[in-house]
Amino acid sequence: MKGAALGSTSPSVGAPRDYRLLVPRAWFRVDLMRDRWRAQLKTFVDRQSEGRPVSAELKQHVWITLRNTAEAGRARGAMEFFLLTTSQDGGLPASLLVSSMPLGDTPADPEKYAAWLELREPDGAGRRQVSVVELTAGPAVRVVGATTLNVHVLMPGGVGYLTLSFSAPLTGMSGPMERLCDAIAGSLRWMQ
Repeated sequence: MKGAALGSTSPSVGAPRDYRLLVPRAWFRVDLMRDRWRAQLKTFVDRQSEGRPVSAELKQHVWITLRNTAEAGRARGAMEFFLLTTSQDGGLPASLLVSSMPLGDTPADPEKYAAWLELREPDGAGRRQVSVVELTAGPAVRVVGATTLNVHVLMPGGVGYLTLSFSAPLTGMSGPMERLCDAIAGSLRWMQ
């Protein structure tokens, strides 16, 4: 699957112009770079509630939650939103938000970025695990929690990080779901 175009019309030398990411066909894609993203979310919610015992209140709650997530993501550079088909009761098993994050105050070195993130993690049972991993697309900072997995992949040309934010509120981020999310992140390729 082709990703959303990165950067402006005059990208930095060595910066990718786009990316490719393999996401299973069962995941519904919402293009947050186009004005029709709200209609795409509505289509997703309508399709998932068809023929299922889903109350109007739950359908409205799912729509509002997804809309708010998309809006907050767009404010932070999100380009795509992938949603795994809902369960029989209307819950959302998993999602992926793909964002472009310019460097700004963020360390360009993944080891330093991981250390920076590690310092911000609270102590206790809810503490997320931060590590640096090597993907085909390059070095990445991997942050895994009970129901989330964020993979911050350093973009070539030093322009920033492409962030893959996975969420699995129903199953949690372990076992098969964690392996699936890692496989999706591992499929990332840069287009020059």
